[in-house]
Amino acid sequence: MVEGSNPSGPARIPLDISEKLFRTLLSMRTLSHSTQIGYSKHLRLLAKNVNLDNPEEVEDFVLDLDKKNKYKTNLFGAYLHYCKINSIEWKRPILKTETFPVRIPTEEQIDKIISGASLKYVIVFQLAKKGLRPDEIHKATLRDLDLPRRQLTVRTSKQGSDRTLTLKEETIENLRTYIARKGITDLNKKLFPKSDVLSKLWKRYCRKAYLKFRDPELLKIRLYDLRHWFGTTEYLKCRDIFHIKYLMGHRHIQSTLVYMHVAQGFLNNSEDFVCKVASSLEESIDLIEKGFEYITDFDGKKLFRKRK
Repeated sequence: MVEGSNPSGPARIPLDISEKLFRTLLSMRTLSHSTQIGYSKHLRLLAKNVNLDNPEEVEDFVLDLDKKNKYKTNLFGAYLHYCKINSIEWKRPILKTETFPVRIPTEEQIDKIISGASLKYVIVFQLAKKGLRPDEIHKATLRDLDLPRRQLTVRTSKQGSDRTLTLKEETIENLRTYIARKGITDLNKKLFPKSDVLSKLWKRYCRKAYLKFRDPELLKIRLYDLRHWFGTTEYLKCRDIFHIKYLMGHRHIQSTLVYMHVAQGFLNNSEDFVCKVASSLEESIDLIEKGFEYITDFDGKKLFRKRK
């Protein structure tokens, strides 16, 4: 039982609050599946213990809980949604939470984990390497795929922006095989499980890769870190923050700027580079397309580098 909750059993929620709560839950249909589950759970907890129409009472209850600030912040996030839907004026308290730097695994580490997966989850993880959120992978249907053009229309989560991405030929071939093997003909049927299932399977494959390669760093990689890897490496290739914003499906440029800072940190702290020399325009174009960064001219030739 949550500390601070009613010890005498579940309290009856007043009828008018129940109606407002129901209206709030209906409004969540546009949110991601995981957000719907979290908000629903948090609001039901609050409704059983306090009057949702009294923001001060809600604040006092949450702040008195013997929980970490991250949990309290999530409760406040759910309650803020309730307030917006029911026209209640309330300014959410800002609590200091422990933050962790964005972790960017290497492609070699990611591929070690993917190498032990079944075809279905190889595709899932290849899509994650293309910057898709787990919930966006779950939403993918046959209707969203244009196999001849190697394109996938991504229906976003987190109220971001929909986007169309070009997939690698390997991913397309895997998709063709998977769809044929499963006999999928329903254009609107979701191709992959829900995000929580995908995350659990990723952890399982991380453990499997650890046992094979004996590298404890593999255990630290989250499925969402593949999205961080994509955003950072793509920025290093193009240095176009607005292009990265589109690829990541961000609503706000502030979310995208994180990858610019992380990429710059890579360049500042890494001494592990592959260096190439181009003596013609064609060679320069080829290196740029492969993600190499132009450094300087020397002896009539152009020098490029790329982080390993």
